[in-house]
Amino acid sequence: MNTYKTAEIAAAIGIHPNTVRLYEELELIPKPERRPNGYRVFTDFHIEQFRLARLAFRVEVLQNGLRKKAVQMVKSSAAGNFDTALVLAQEYIAQIQQERGNAEEAIEIVKQILSGASRENIHLFKRKEMSEYLGVSMDTLRNWEMNGLLTVKRKQNGYRVYTDKDIRRLKVIRSLRCANYSLEAILGLLSQLSQNPNVDIKAALNTPKEDETIIAVCDRLITSLSEAEDNAKQIIRMLKKMKITFS
Repeated sequence: MNTYKTAEIAAAIGIHPNTVRLYEELELIPKPERRPNGYRVFTDFHIEQFRLARLAFRVEVLQNGLRKKAVQMVKSSAAGNFDTALVLAQEYIAQIQQERGNAEEAIEIVKQILSGASRENIHLFKRKEMSEYLGVSMDTLRNWEMNGLLTVKRKQNGYRVYTDKDIRRLKVIRSLRCANYSLEAILGLLSQLSQNPNVDIKAALNTPKEDETIIAVCDRLITSLSEAEDNAKQIIRMLKKMKITFS
Protein backbone atom coordinates (compact mmCIF):
# COMPACT_ATOMS: atom_id res chain seq x y z
CA MET A 1 0.00 0.00 0.00
CA ASN A 2 1.27 3.47 -0.85
CA THR A 3 2.26 5.84 1.95
CA TYR A 4 2.09 9.63 2.09
CA LYS A 5 3.35 12.49 4.23
CA THR A 6 0.93 15.11 5.56
CA ALA A 7 1.82 17.61 2.83
CA GLU A 8 1.47 14.94 0.14
CA ILE A 9 -1.97 13.81 1.22
CA ALA A 10 -3.08 17.42 1.59
CA ALA A 11 -1.98 18.11 -1.98
CA ALA A 12 -3.65 14.95 -3.26
CA ILE A 13 -6.99 15.88 -1.70
CA GLY A 14 -6.68 19.61 -2.33
CA ILE A 15 -6.81 20.79 1.29
CA HIS A 16 -4.53 22.59 3.73
CA PRO A 17 -2.23 20.41 5.90
CA ASN A 18 -3.95 21.82 8.97
CA THR A 19 -7.24 20.40 7.66
CA VAL A 20 -5.62 16.97 7.54
CA ARG A 21 -4.81 17.24 11.23
CA LEU A 22 -8.31 18.54 11.98
CA TYR A 23 -9.90 15.52 10.29
CA GLU A 24 -7.67 13.30 12.40
CA GLU A 25 -8.69 15.10 15.62
CA LEU A 26 -12.37 14.75 14.70
CA GLU A 27 -11.86 11.03 13.97
CA LEU A 28 -13.11 11.45 10.41
CA ILE A 29 -10.07 9.58 9.10
CA PRO A 30 -8.13 6.65 10.59
CA LYS A 31 -5.46 7.62 13.08
CA PRO A 32 -2.20 7.49 11.08
CA GLU A 33 0.85 5.66 12.27
CA ARG A 34 3.94 7.71 13.07
CA ARG A 35 7.58 7.33 12.13
CA PRO A 36 10.29 7.41 14.83
CA ASN A 37 10.74 11.12 14.06
CA GLY A 38 7.05 11.72 14.83
CA TYR A 39 5.94 12.34 11.25
CA ARG A 40 2.53 10.95 10.33
CA VAL A 41 2.27 8.18 7.75
CA PHE A 42 -0.88 8.10 5.63
CA THR A 43 -2.04 5.36 3.26
CA ASP A 44 -4.43 4.81 0.37
CA PHE A 45 -7.11 4.12 2.98
CA HIS A 46 -6.72 7.70 4.20
CA ILE A 47 -7.00 9.00 0.65
CA GLU A 48 -10.30 7.20 0.07
CA GLN A 49 -11.61 8.12 3.51
CA PHE A 50 -10.88 11.79 2.88
CA ARG A 51 -12.79 11.61 -0.39
CA LEU A 52 -15.70 9.90 1.31
CA ALA A 53 -15.82 12.44 4.14
CA ARG A 54 -15.67 15.43 1.81
CA LEU A 55 -18.44 13.95 -0.30
CA ALA A 56 -20.58 13.35 2.80
CA PHE A 57 -20.21 16.98 3.90
CA ARG A 58 -20.37 18.56 0.44
CA VAL A 59 -24.01 19.53 0.96
CA GLU A 60 -24.72 21.14 4.32
CA VAL A 61 -27.83 19.43 5.69
CA LEU A 62 -28.83 20.29 9.23
CA GLN A 63 -32.38 18.99 9.38
CA ASN A 64 -33.42 16.72 12.26
CA GLY A 65 -30.08 15.09 12.95
CA LEU A 66 -29.02 14.52 9.34
CA ARG A 67 -25.64 16.12 9.98
CA LYS A 68 -25.13 13.90 13.03
CA LYS A 69 -26.04 10.82 10.98
CA ALA A 70 -23.51 11.79 8.31
CA VAL A 71 -20.79 12.24 10.93
CA GLN A 72 -21.56 8.83 12.44
CA MET A 73 -21.38 7.26 9.00
CA VAL A 74 -18.00 8.83 8.24
CA LYS A 75 -16.56 7.94 11.65
CA SER A 76 -17.69 4.32 11.27
CA SER A 77 -15.93 4.11 7.94
CA ALA A 78 -12.79 5.71 9.38
CA ALA A 79 -12.76 3.04 12.10
CA GLY A 80 -13.01 0.33 9.46
CA ASN A 81 -16.57 -0.58 10.45
CA PHE A 82 -17.80 -0.61 6.86
CA ASP A 83 -20.93 -2.70 7.52
CA THR A 84 -22.07 -0.21 10.18
CA ALA A 85 -21.29 2.68 7.84
CA LEU A 86 -23.37 1.06 5.10
CA VAL A 87 -26.36 0.68 7.43
CA LEU A 88 -26.02 4.32 8.52
CA ALA A 89 -25.81 5.40 4.88
CA GLN A 90 -29.08 3.62 4.08
CA GLU A 91 -30.73 5.23 7.13
CA TYR A 92 -29.33 8.58 6.03
CA ILE A 93 -30.92 8.23 2.60
CA ALA A 94 -34.28 7.23 4.09
CA GLN A 95 -34.21 10.26 6.38
CA ILE A 96 -33.26 12.57 3.51
CA GLN A 97 -36.24 11.31 1.52
CA GLN A 98 -38.53 11.93 4.50
CA GLU A 99 -37.20 15.45 4.98
CA ARG A 100 -37.65 16.23 1.30
CA GLY A 101 -41.24 15.02 1.52
CA ASN A 102 -41.77 17.27 4.54
CA ALA A 103 -40.42 20.25 2.61
CA GLU A 104 -42.69 19.59 -0.36
CA GLU A 105 -45.67 19.13 1.96
CA ALA A 106 -44.93 22.39 3.76
CA ILE A 107 -44.94 24.29 0.48
CA GLU A 108 -48.31 22.80 -0.44
CA ILE A 109 -49.68 23.77 2.98
CA VAL A 110 -48.47 27.31 2.42
CA LYS A 111 -50.17 27.43 -0.97
CA GLN A 112 -53.44 26.29 0.60
CA ILE A 113 -53.17 28.88 3.33
CA LEU A 114 -52.44 31.68 0.89
CA SER A 115 -55.28 30.65 -1.40
CA GLY A 116 -57.67 30.81 1.54
CA ALA A 117 -58.51 27.12 1.32
CA SER A 118 -57.68 26.59 4.98
CA ARG A 119 -58.96 29.91 6.34
CA GLU A 120 -60.85 29.67 9.60
CA ASN A 121 -63.27 32.10 11.24
CA ILE A 122 -61.11 33.07 14.15
CA HIS A 123 -61.06 36.53 15.64
CA LEU A 124 -58.75 37.68 18.41
CA PHE A 125 -56.23 35.70 20.45
CA LYS A 126 -53.90 36.52 23.28
CA ARG A 127 -50.39 35.10 22.99
CA LYS A 128 -51.13 32.17 25.32
CA GLU A 129 -54.28 31.31 23.38
CA MET A 130 -52.43 31.57 20.07
CA SER A 131 -49.67 29.37 21.44
CA GLU A 132 -52.17 26.66 22.35
CA TYR A 133 -54.01 26.97 19.04
CA LEU A 134 -50.88 26.60 16.90
CA GLY A 135 -49.23 24.03 19.14
CA VAL A 136 -46.06 26.08 19.60
CA SER A 137 -44.58 27.58 22.74
CA MET A 138 -45.02 31.18 23.79
CA ASP A 139 -41.25 31.55 23.59
CA THR A 140 -41.40 30.45 19.95
CA LEU A 141 -44.02 33.09 19.16
CA ARG A 142 -41.94 35.68 20.97
CA ASN A 143 -38.86 34.63 18.98
CA TRP A 144 -40.70 34.96 15.67
CA GLU A 145 -41.86 38.45 16.63
CA MET A 146 -38.37 39.49 17.74
CA ASN A 147 -36.94 38.31 14.41
CA GLY A 148 -39.38 40.44 12.44
CA LEU A 149 -41.60 37.66 11.09
CA LEU A 150 -44.71 39.18 12.61
CA THR A 151 -45.80 42.50 14.04
CA VAL A 152 -48.60 42.00 16.54
CA LYS A 153 -51.01 44.70 17.58
CA ARG A 154 -51.57 45.46 21.24
CA LYS A 155 -54.66 46.47 23.17
CA GLN A 156 -54.60 49.48 25.43
CA ASN A 157 -53.84 47.21 28.38
CA GLY A 158 -50.71 46.00 26.57
CA TYR A 159 -51.94 42.52 25.69
CA ARG A 160 -51.07 41.25 22.22
CA VAL A 161 -53.95 40.26 19.98
CA TYR A 162 -53.81 38.18 16.81
CA THR A 163 -56.12 38.83 13.87
CA ASP A 164 -57.14 36.45 11.06
CA LYS A 165 -54.33 37.89 8.95
CA ASP A 166 -51.82 37.23 11.72
CA ILE A 167 -53.08 33.66 12.07
CA ARG A 168 -52.61 32.91 8.36
CA ARG A 169 -49.11 34.39 8.52
CA LEU A 170 -48.28 32.34 11.61
CA LYS A 171 -49.47 29.17 9.92
CA VAL A 172 -47.14 29.90 7.02
CA ILE A 173 -44.26 30.41 9.44
CA ARG A 174 -45.09 27.30 11.45
CA SER A 175 -45.34 25.10 8.35
CA LEU A 176 -41.99 26.26 7.01
CA ARG A 177 -40.26 26.02 10.39
CA CYS A 178 -41.53 22.44 10.69
CA ALA A 179 -39.76 21.79 7.38
CA ASN A 180 -36.61 23.37 8.90
CA TYR A 181 -36.46 26.53 6.82
CA SER A 182 -34.51 29.23 8.65
CA LEU A 183 -36.08 32.43 9.94
CA GLU A 184 -34.04 34.32 7.34
CA ALA A 185 -35.52 32.32 4.46
CA ILE A 186 -39.05 32.68 5.80
CA LEU A 187 -38.66 36.41 6.29
CA GLY A 188 -37.45 36.72 2.70
CA LEU A 189 -40.47 34.79 1.45
CA LEU A 190 -42.91 36.86 3.48
CA SER A 191 -41.33 40.06 2.19
CA GLN A 192 -41.77 38.86 -1.40
CA LEU A 193 -45.35 37.78 -0.72
CA SER A 194 -46.22 41.23 0.62
CA GLN A 195 -45.05 42.70 -2.69
CA ASN A 196 -46.43 39.97 -4.97
CA PRO A 197 -49.06 37.47 -3.66
CA ASN A 198 -48.52 35.32 -6.75
CA VAL A 199 -44.80 34.79 -6.14
CA ASP A 200 -43.45 31.29 -6.79
CA ILE A 201 -43.10 30.00 -3.22
CA LYS A 202 -40.64 27.24 -4.03
CA ALA A 203 -38.42 29.58 -6.04
CA ALA A 204 -38.55 32.24 -3.31
CA LEU A 205 -37.38 29.76 -0.69
CA ASN A 206 -34.91 27.77 -2.75
CA THR A 207 -33.12 30.44 -4.79
CA PRO A 208 -30.12 31.84 -2.90
CA LYS A 209 -28.80 35.36 -3.19
CA GLU A 210 -25.18 35.90 -4.16
CA ASP A 211 -24.23 37.00 -0.63
CA GLU A 212 -26.02 34.23 1.29
CA THR A 213 -24.19 32.28 3.98
CA ILE A 214 -23.93 28.49 4.03
CA ILE A 215 -26.83 28.36 6.51
CA ALA A 216 -29.03 30.40 4.16
CA VAL A 217 -28.02 28.26 1.19
CA CYS A 218 -29.07 25.24 3.25
CA ASP A 219 -32.60 26.60 3.05
CA ARG A 220 -32.73 25.38 -0.51
CA LEU A 221 -34.02 22.22 1.11
CA ILE A 222 -35.41 20.38 -1.84
CA THR A 223 -32.37 20.95 -4.04
CA SER A 224 -29.91 20.39 -1.21
CA LEU A 225 -31.56 17.20 -0.01
CA SER A 226 -31.67 15.80 -3.53
CA GLU A 227 -27.97 16.50 -3.93
CA ALA A 228 -27.27 14.94 -0.54
CA GLU A 229 -29.17 11.81 -1.56
CA ASP A 230 -27.17 11.49 -4.78
CA ASN A 231 -23.95 11.89 -2.78
CA ALA A 232 -25.08 9.28 -0.25
CA LYS A 233 -25.73 6.77 -3.03
CA GLN A 234 -22.21 7.39 -4.30
CA ILE A 235 -20.89 6.95 -0.75
CA ILE A 236 -22.55 3.54 -0.56
CA ARG A 237 -20.70 2.49 -3.70
CA MET A 238 -17.45 3.80 -2.21
CA LEU A 239 -18.02 1.97 1.08
CA LYS A 240 -18.60 -1.33 -0.68
CA LYS A 241 -15.39 -0.90 -2.61
CA MET A 242 -13.46 0.18 0.50
CA LYS A 243 -14.76 -2.84 2.40
CA ILE A 244 -13.27 -5.13 -0.23
CA THR A 245 -9.99 -3.22 -0.49
CA PHE A 246 -9.22 -2.30 3.11
CA SER A 247 -10.89 -4.95 5.28
